[in-house]
Amino acid sequence: MQLSQYISNLLYRYNCVVVPEFGAFLAHKIPAKVQESTNSFYPPSKRLSFNTQLQSNDGVLANHISEIEQISYENALEKIAKQVTTLKQRLEKNETVELPNIGELQNTTNGQLLFEPSYHLNYLTASFGLTQFVSPTISRATPLKEIEEIENKAPIALSSEKRKTQSVFKYAAVAVVMLGLGGFFGSNAYVQHIEQQNILAQKQATIALDTKIQEATFVVSSPLPAITLDVKKSSGNFHIIAGAFRIEANCDRKLRQLKRLGYNARKIGQNRYGLHQVVYDSYQTRQEAQRALYSIKRTQDAAAWLLIKELP
Repeated sequence: MQLSQYISNLLYRYNCVVVPEFGAFLAHKIPAKVQESTNSFYPPSKRLSFNTQLQSNDGVLANHISEIEQISYENALEKIAKQVTTLKQRLEKNETVELPNIGELQNTTNGQLLFEPSYHLNYLTASFGLTQFVSPTISRATPLKEIEEIENKAPIALSSEKRKTQSVFKYAAVAVVMLGLGGFFGSNAYVQHIEQQNILAQKQATIALDTKIQEATFVVSSPLPAITLDVKKSSGNFHIIAGAFRIEANCDRKLRQLKRLGYNARKIGQNRYGLHQVVYDSYQTRQEAQRALYSIKRTQDAAAWLLIKELP
């Protein structure tokens, strides 16, 4: 199994791809830029990074592998675990692990994991077809009419084919400059477009994961210390699921427990299997929900997951 290929495929759709028990590859959007010292133009892109703290399985990678290889979700998790074991063994031997089109991982002398991203691919789909280019310096003091006169006074020995080629290059350069500037000023539109794609893909992943969930069981060995949160009205289409129960009384019990801990919890009704669902909270944006989910996974329950659904 080519784990790096699956991660690379997902980075086009997601800004965070978690490899369970290993870490997460993050894609940060950066706008178009111009390097004046070299007259180089760079289109909008995604810059990759790696976070070893995000190791809880969110189901995205496993579902993707399950769908591509036509295997069960559990078998996909087993394959990921084997790949992770191999990666960790290589890193412990101080080997440099190369993940094609993603980057290189290596242990440092002080035991930290160093990630060097690859720049071979631009994972921002809105910038498809745009590449780096260098443009000659154009002086604003030189009128266009003067430039045309200089061209008309070119030596007669210059063949018509060569002059035609130069003209093509000139207008092509102008077109590329305009594309680069358009990408620079339209980066906000690109961000909104990709955000919509991410939400759609996340919905599809949630539907696939929901088909594998029959019932969640929660065991609380000892009460957790109460925390204080600002209570607000639950709203939004991004919900952090705390549990799904066949018996509604158990759902009510979980709801009371979450409220005692300070969460703005609520019941959101039954899913397609007739299980009663309760959420920690609901959020307006996916970014808010993901930040809260990571915190809940670390401090409360690693089995919590994100549901994207419009509720009545």
